[in-house]
Amino acid sequence: MTAAPEPVRTLVVEDEPLAAQAHAQFVRRVPGFEVVGVVGTGEEALHTLARTRVDLVLLDMNLPDMHGLAVCRAMRAAGYRADVVAVTSARDLEVVQSAVSAGVVQYLLKPFVFASLRDRLERYAAYRAELAREADGGPRSATVSGQDQVDRLLGQLHSVDAHPAPKGLAAESAERVIAALRDDGPLTATELGRHLGLSRVAARRYLERLAERGLARRAPRYGGPGRPEIEYTWHQPPRS
Repeated sequence: MTAAPEPVRTLVVEDEPLAAQAHAQFVRRVPGFEVVGVVGTGEEALHTLARTRVDLVLLDMNLPDMHGLAVCRAMRAAGYRADVVAVTSARDLEVVQSAVSAGVVQYLLKPFVFASLRDRLERYAAYRAELAREADGGPRSATVSGQDQVDRLLGQLHSVDAHPAPKGLAAESAERVIAALRDDGPLTATELGRHLGLSRVAARRYLERLAERGLARRAPRYGGPGRPEIEYTWHQPPRS
């Protein structure tokens, strides 16, 4: 019988108390993740890494004592191998480029909804699971077999599940649509529009886009007078 994988031990680094609490709650809602600490400064983050095993750091870039990139560099200099997901409002292209150079595996812009963070965490968990499968064969698996294996591993982290919003629907609203369908579905276009303050037409257009791409399933809903309404249920295809 295969043992259940250990939870991903996650450190939340965020100086705004309400945001820190929200991020920690989000992480706890994702199966397979465990919050091992919530700190508000870079120095506290490094201190926690020195005394606690951490697999993943959710790291704000704009901390009161040091920049998040400096935290990343200090982590690597000290030999800490925890991966980093940048959770920040920093939109400067230079910061994004520097984050990639510093080994940040994901970059998530604030403000965001739970579904956005969950997507990143689920991709990260898939990446770790793939690594574990590849290493399960023992010492010979410490090397990759070829380009296909490298692409498969990195694809777990960087495959894009986000889909362009229909014309006239903002990206932020698109994320809210996905979150509502995943967390509160199944929903009809009428229910979704009422829930998010969108017109029924806009809600249906986005739901249809998700259905066309295999991320939502349609089914008739009977029970009322007249023609049945179409309800949509979130469907996440398994990652290959």
